[in-house]
Amino acid sequence: MFVLTFFSAVSQLLLKLSANEPHEGRLGAYLNKKVITAYFIFGVVLLLNTYAYTKVNLKYGPVIDTFTYVFVLLLSVLVLKEKLTGWKLLGNIMIICGVLLFSLEPF
Repeated sequence: MFVLTFFSAVSQLLLKLSANEPHEGRLGAYLNKKVITAYFIFGVVLLLNTYAYTKVNLKYGPVIDTFTYVFVLLLSVLVLKEKLTGWKLLGNIMIICGVLLFSLEPF
């Protein structure tokens, strides 16, 4: 499931890259390689997530899925060269801390 969160972030990156490019007409904005690939990845991730939920304790699924936000931040900084602000960093640190706290045994 953790790997699937990364691929979900990659598909979001592809959609952002496509949105930043000029397209011929409205249809071209939706029917191009990046958008089609991104939605294909979304579909595969959805199917594999459905299967993964049959193997993983259900309480861990949503917690693992929150790592999509961390991967989106990393990809946006590394690939899109977006600025890493203190608020973005703080938010992602809070996500990671929340996952670590939830992973402790008493929960």
